[in-house]
Amino acid sequence: MTAPTLDPTTAAPPDPDGARRRRWVLVAVCTGLIAVVASVSGLNVAQGQLAADLGATQSQLLWVINGYTIALAALLLPIGAIGDRWGRKQVLLGGLGLFAVANVAASLATTVTQLLVARVVGGAAAAMIMPVTLSVITSTFPAEERDRAVGVWAGFAGAGGVLGLLSSSIVVDSFTWPWVFAAPIVLAAAAFGLTAAFVPRSREEAHGRFDVLGSILSAVAVGALVLAVHEGPEHGWTQPLTVGGLALGLVAAGWFAVWERRQEHPLLDLRVFRNRSLAAGSLVLLVLFALLMGLFLVIVQFLQAALGYSAIRASLGLMPMAAVLMPLSAVAPRIATRVGFRTMFVSGLGLVAAGLGMMAAFASVSGGYWSVLPGLLVLGVGVGLAQTPATSAITGSLPQEEQGVASALNDTVREFGGALGIALLGSVLSSGYRSGLGSATDALPASAAEAVRSGIGGASVVAAKAGPAGDQIMAVARGAFVDGLSTTMWISAAVAGAAALIAFFAMPRTVEAVASDGDATPVELDELSLVD
Repeated sequence: MTAPTLDPTTAAPPDPDGARRRRWVLVAVCTGLIAVVASVSGLNVAQGQLAADLGATQSQLLWVINGYTIALAALLLPIGAIGDRWGRKQVLLGGLGLFAVANVAASLATTVTQLLVARVVGGAAAAMIMPVTLSVITSTFPAEERDRAVGVWAGFAGAGGVLGLLSSSIVVDSFTWPWVFAAPIVLAAAAFGLTAAFVPRSREEAHGRFDVLGSILSAVAVGALVLAVHEGPEHGWTQPLTVGGLALGLVAAGWFAVWERRQEHPLLDLRVFRNRSLAAGSLVLLVLFALLMGLFLVIVQFLQAALGYSAIRASLGLMPMAAVLMPLSAVAPRIATRVGFRTMFVSGLGLVAAGLGMMAAFASVSGGYWSVLPGLLVLGVGVGLAQTPATSAITGSLPQEEQGVASALNDTVREFGGALGIALLGSVLSSGYRSGLGSATDALPASAAEAVRSGIGGASVVAAKAGPAGDQIMAVARGAFVDGLSTTMWISAAVAGAAALIAFFAMPRTVEAVASDGDATPVELDELSLVD
């Protein structure tokens, strides 16, 4: 009896062992991703304990919280390229190990300086993890499975901030602040073991020398700009550190652009931005994460300061949005292959605008949580529909040998968008709040009036000491906060709507895949797998 032969023109036979291994690969990279993303917001709820235990000032606390984000954002591009050249698995394992060590050191810190150093090292380690988790997916999974895997990754990336807030709130309310670092340590250790066991070794053939100067310039540009947008709302946009950060970031970005155009083997070939698919995907991600992270800031304050929720209850208030966002992110690629990228971008951003508009119109103290829940759900649907196609538009537009850079570009856009959203929407909220107060603080002593005008948290402190007048102070402050929230949400809805219009006109009917020489080749949507 002659053994059957496979016709090379037919599909490959099922590979259950390979599929099972790839599922474990997805578990490994998503576990590492959750540890990184959750750590961005993890310390926000522990500021009071940190100030009491370590004697930290508000400025020092901001540096501890933002140091992680700045290091992460600054190093994404160069480390993504290093992973492509020297091995994704090696970089991922090194990052997970360093991340665990940095979090152990943070949990044992006895001074603010020790904690700050540990957080910055943790951010650098996170930059070794985050882009590689995505490039492992795009380089390991076959085309027919890649869409769903990218969708699962995007779902965890979008909801990780909420999960971090919730877990940290539970820990801070039940234990002391060092235990905030326990979950990242456990997740990193689990991801390390799974990565060692299941993630295959992969790297691309290196062409030319590594772009060292381009790496330095990209790190300085992104780091300085993220620093400036973090510092601006807290210390003023005209302060030396803010202005210096903006100036340094813009100069470094300009130098980076000039340098990259002259290199035969650049860190990031800027010609790829001629690809309208990649440019539109980057715009969508920038806007989505600016609005999403800004929303977290605004809604958590609304739930805690205006409605009196505890940290845990406020974090739970965001879970319905995450519960909608995550499964939709996983199925969005399947929908996009039927209706196209442009439809997904426009409909997703349109729903985001609608959700924000609903919160702007209906949010109120008297209506409580139910006045914002419908808007949160609609917004979650919009983000779930748009973010995975946007990620795939970026990774699918760059060649296989540059998937680390593609993933890093995707993550840099997310991180910079989040920092920008927190800075700008936070400023709009503060301005709207002060405007809503009007002349209500004129009768208060100067120090009390300044505290009330600084924010609703300051108003709570003043009200607690004001006796019978405290209820009136809080009523005015809550009303002013809702005015500021409404203004912030209307502006955010307008931004989402404008981005939807730009995506409609900028996104081509064909998807352009960029070849390794930087040239873009249009491919019909119905002939192309989402990231193939």
